[in-house]
Amino acid sequence: MLPVVAIVGRPNVGKSTLFNALTRTRDALVADQPGVTRDRIYGRAQLADRDVILIDTGGLDDAEGAIEVGTQQQTHQAIEEADLVVFVTDARDGVMPVDHEIAQSLRRLDKPVIHAVNKSDGLNEDLVLAEAAELGLDSPVLMAASHRRGLDYLARRCEEALPEEAPAEERPDDGIHLALIGRPNAGKSTLLNRLLGEERALATPMAGTTRDPIHATTERNGQRFHLVDTAGIRRRRGSHEGIERFSTIKALQAMEKAQVVALLLDATDGVTEQDARLAGHVIDAGRALVVVLNKWDSLDEKARHGVLVEMAERMDFTSFAPVVTTSALHGSGLGELTDAVGHVFKQANQTLSTPALTRLLRNAVEAHAPPGGKRATPKLRYAHSGGTFPTRIIIHGTRTSQIPDQYRRYLINQLRKQFDFTGIPIRLLFKDSDNPYAGRKNVLTPQQIRKRQRLKNLGRRKKSRR
Repeated sequence: MLPVVAIVGRPNVGKSTLFNALTRTRDALVADQPGVTRDRIYGRAQLADRDVILIDTGGLDDAEGAIEVGTQQQTHQAIEEADLVVFVTDARDGVMPVDHEIAQSLRRLDKPVIHAVNKSDGLNEDLVLAEAAELGLDSPVLMAASHRRGLDYLARRCEEALPEEAPAEERPDDGIHLALIGRPNAGKSTLLNRLLGEERALATPMAGTTRDPIHATTERNGQRFHLVDTAGIRRRRGSHEGIERFSTIKALQAMEKAQVVALLLDATDGVTEQDARLAGHVIDAGRALVVVLNKWDSLDEKARHGVLVEMAERMDFTSFAPVVTTSALHGSGLGELTDAVGHVFKQANQTLSTPALTRLLRNAVEAHAPPGGKRATPKLRYAHSGGTFPTRIIIHGTRTSQIPDQYRRYLINQLRKQFDFTGIPIRLLFKDSDNPYAGRKNVLTPQQIRKRQRLKNLGRRKKSRR
């Protein structure tokens, strides 16, 4: 299970900026005014060496209107879900009365709390720390989220405060672990029942019927599938029903245990922003992806064309994933779905030899070399496989930190052209080769020796001509 970290604080202290910085996304809306974030926003982040589910929340203050009250309840639910709370205050505003109230309520929690003092750049650190100490929380962390200052230290503090990582559960290796995710009422439970051939999950036209993940195993055409049907994931505006509040967390954690994820879209609703957000969660988790357009039989040809165009526009970043059309209610398209799941699972487990990956890397660099950095051009030497689920390719070289995102995408496209990575997100990890001469004085590298020898030879030729 991935641990859950909630970011809380009064409005406009930089919670969303911190969320975006830690998740390296722009999922949370940021503006120079309080009250922009109203719903809980979920993302995946790596804090030091721990992967976590991160929650951005609305500001805690004296709620007045209905929207503000709803925001407060959303934030309190996020705190209940969390294994760790990051309490953010504003160094430029100083400690406010509402900060004292929030700190007092957090101290009553039976969970770790880290006090992060944002916007501390350019201020006297001793004075900022002295004022932050008024809240009575241990060792405040000074940072500037917008400039990424202090984030590494904050990540390390979070990693230390999180509960110890539980041993990974051993999962059967005799089948494909498939998670069904999607918005409420997309047809996940109906599809599960069809695949099993029995009414295993309660399926009704009412959204939100499934609350807990449902596990089941079935076999189709000689292939075993370990299935998990998850609760529908949606952005809840003004929904405060306590029994539903853990659905998103459980669905995201169920995804972590899967190898392949079938993302169900309700074709009659078209492609929504939340569908694209869920696809992003799958890619961030590094799980193989199959997109399922359910209730396809309910659309005419014109509507079907519109859905495909909308999907190409809103979910262009999933173009590597196969798309299957189904009607879970009537059972059509199930064979195509299981075939697609089996194919992406097989390709995710394909053997990627180091010589083949290195040849591809060298050909890609010869065709289009990486752009030069501030000091010198990065050199990419060889590549090898780094594991599956997520599929990782490790590339060794020098000055790899200067590789821009555009060139990373270029290398991924070259990998997709050479290998069948249908439905598989690819992570490129760059590692700098050790310099054996680093820190050694008065020792010439082989390149420097060859250069000196060339200069000597040139001088000798000039003397002989004279």
